[in-house]
Amino acid sequence: MKVDSGEIRRFLAEDVGSGDVTALIIPENTGALATVITRENIIVCGRDWFEAVFTTLDPRCEVIWQVEEGQKVLAGTQLCRLNGPARSLLTGERTALNLLQTLSGTATLCRQYADAVAGTGTVVLDTRKTIPGLRKLQKYAVKVGGCENHRFGLYDGILIKENHIVAAGSIAQAVQRARELKTGLSVEVEVESLAELNQALDAGADIVLLDNFPLEWLRKAVEIGAGRALLEASGNIELSNIRQIAETGVDRISIGSLTKNLQAVDLSMRIELIG
Repeated sequence: MKVDSGEIRRFLAEDVGSGDVTALIIPENTGALATVITRENIIVCGRDWFEAVFTTLDPRCEVIWQVEEGQKVLAGTQLCRLNGPARSLLTGERTALNLLQTLSGTATLCRQYADAVAGTGTVVLDTRKTIPGLRKLQKYAVKVGGCENHRFGLYDGILIKENHIVAAGSIAQAVQRARELKTGLSVEVEVESLAELNQALDAGADIVLLDNFPLEWLRKAVEIGAGRALLEASGNIELSNIRQIAETGVDRISIGSLTKNLQAVDLSMRIELIG
């Protein structure tokens, strides 16, 4: 994914503001070397954004990577070396690490979920429960980690939820009105019971989201809906139970915690002055 230079400047503005006053204690022409290591096992994600922070601050900054994007690395691995003006390396450190830690955290968690359903044929999806302002980057990290993207926003997919159904009058009326929009987008309906599943299927939904269905309902839903619509399980799904859910035969599993409850990975950057 191409890095948006304006986005990088906004990230920097949040931290730097009117200027890094602490960095001024370092003589202007002082150069520095730096290394970044991971303190835990991770999937590396966000190299381009990390690098862009430093080159945006000062084109003289150079980042030399020892690992690839998407690579699984062990705790203690050196990820990259940097060199450039000491002030710029110090000013960019937190913003760059925040991006690399957050995106690697997303990718690392997603790899665990992708591995948990391997061989079942079920696809693990993210949701719109992302950190404000970081949706595009987090959804990129989801794919680096081996999962897939649900809709990016309200504009690229129709998802009829409980309140939409109430406002429209019924599942059938909601689907009909969605079709009348002639957007060419798939129509997904969220249901909370097997009776509602049948209504969504009869209405011609392309995808049916099975919200908080127990395992026995999921198995029955697959019997009822296989071949008629894609079936997506969601709600209270964790690493401890995702394999069982995938083995019911659902096509998709969507999980908000992939991007909502992530923990940034533990990285460390150490600087050495060279003159």
